[in-house]
Amino acid sequence: MRAWLLAALLLVLVPIVAAAQHTGHQHTAGAPSEGHLRAQACLDEFDAVVRDGRGFGMAFAADQQGYPGPMHVLELKDRLGLSPEQETRVRALVDAMFAESRPKGARLLEAEARLRALFTSDRADESSVRAATAEVERARAELRLVHLLAHLKTRDVLTDAQRRHYHEARWPASR
Repeated sequence: MRAWLLAALLLVLVPIVAAAQHTGHQHTAGAPSEGHLRAQACLDEFDAVVRDGRGFGMAFAADQQGYPGPMHVLELKDRLGLSPEQETRVRALVDAMFAESRPKGARLLEAEARLRALFTSDRADESSVRAATAEVERARAELRLVHLLAHLKTRDVLTDAQRRHYHEARWPASR
């Protein structure tokens, strides 16, 4: 009798649990879900930002720990009280960053496109996917390094007080 009761409970509870796990993820068959649409919008934004030479959070590890980004320093120049010499130096860092990040960003986007093309063309196999993924990650690492090094160099241009003001402006919740 206990086995029958257990079976009956499973028949009732399994569909309820399954439905609860999928709440918010339901969509029409054959149509992209809301989550997929959001993910695609994020990927589209990533592509546009990277194509422009910006970092899309690639240097958060530095920025969150008091290593300011040159673009954001210029955005906050009045609040930080940059001297004319500091502003000139930071603008030079931005120009150098873009000169290096735009071509590296283009390489990353090209590598991503080649990875997608493997699947689009039905030519994907383990070897080609491993190689294409390694290429994407090499390109991403090179681009990320450009942005992290720009933060490192920018930090050296600012005073301790300016770095503190920057951090308070960019990361107010972490005070």
